[in-house]
Amino acid sequence: MRKKVATLVAVEHVENRILLVRGHKVLLDADLAALYGVATRVLNQAVKRNPDRFPNDFMFRLSAKELRAWRSQIVISNPGARMGLRRAPYAFTEHGALMAATVLNSPRAVQTSVYVVRAFVRLRQLLATHKELARRLAEHEKKLASHDQAISGLMNTIRSLLAPPEPSGRRPIGFVTPKNDR
Repeated sequence: MRKKVATLVAVEHVENRILLVRGHKVLLDADLAALYGVATRVLNQAVKRNPDRFPNDFMFRLSAKELRAWRSQIVISNPGARMGLRRAPYAFTEHGALMAATVLNSPRAVQTSVYVVRAFVRLRQLLATHKELARRLAEHEKKLASHDQAISGLMNTIRSLLAPPEPSGRRPIGFVTPKNDR
């Protein structure tokens, strides 16, 4: 039981670091290096030594615009501050994060890569659940909209039947005594 709790904490710790950039769920190089227990420069050196293992769909560098957006999300008050960054950070997709564990080849990187995979899978399942819920909700809204229109029409019909008939201005048929003659 204790191991399961530790796993959940680790997965949630990884999930908090995953960002959405260019439609991909990614981990930034500094976060990935911290998870794998190495310095960011060590991770980036290992990546540069193995460029064939990191195609564009595994890893990419943030653009200047993405870097500004990222800084504004973490509330950096001084836009001129470089936060110790000389270059924009690398963003690693799920596959890139796993490949980084293989090029680092440290026991902690291999062990932590399991948590990284679980975090990405958990996020994928969560998004799929939300999509399914959104689809079902839209389906029910359509049913309720037509249902509400039907109820509204029924209520209007009942109201029109309960309302007294409007006087037509025509004289009624039969013998009528004038009420105003007296």
